[in-house]
Amino acid sequence: MLNFFKSGTELAIFKTNTAAVTPQYSTEASACFDIHACLPQGTRVRAKVKTNPLSRDTDAILASGTDLTITVPPGARALVPTGLKFHIPKGHSLRLHPRSGHAFKNGITLVNCEGIIDEDYVDEVFVAVYNTSNEPFVIKHSDRICQAELVKDIKVNISESKIEPTKKTSRAGGFGSTGV
Repeated sequence: MLNFFKSGTELAIFKTNTAAVTPQYSTEASACFDIHACLPQGTRVRAKVKTNPLSRDTDAILASGTDLTITVPPGARALVPTGLKFHIPKGHSLRLHPRSGHAFKNGITLVNCEGIIDEDYVDEVFVAVYNTSNEPFVIKHSDRICQAELVKDIKVNISESKIEPTKKTSRAGGFGSTGV
């Protein structure tokens, strides 16, 4: 793994567990750095699981055994620990994104599509994963589970307008109106 910081902005981490993996960029051209699962022996992972397609979600604990893994059942959501706390610089936030390979090959995505970690959040970061597939998904200790980027926040003044927006182009509608 490589570590390239050309922007001059530093993102410091604190490991809540010595087994946690330090995030790094996979290549020099990577837009995001990788976040890894931290599942040392005895880790208990909170989850929401359906016992059958018609049932409601129930709370569950996915405990890692001596093999340092958890299994996320089909249709389940789990909070995967990272063992990391971030010193997010003032005026920034950390954005968590699904890994495209996990999403396409295994049906694993993030519960809320994108996780946003605000600068004032100073607790351990957990990754809320969702298994959209019909197969159980095994997460091992130190597996890359999502990718992240540090984003500069742009605050805007929001005001109410009495004037409705006017068309700027020939576009008509949304939800696929410009093609699939």
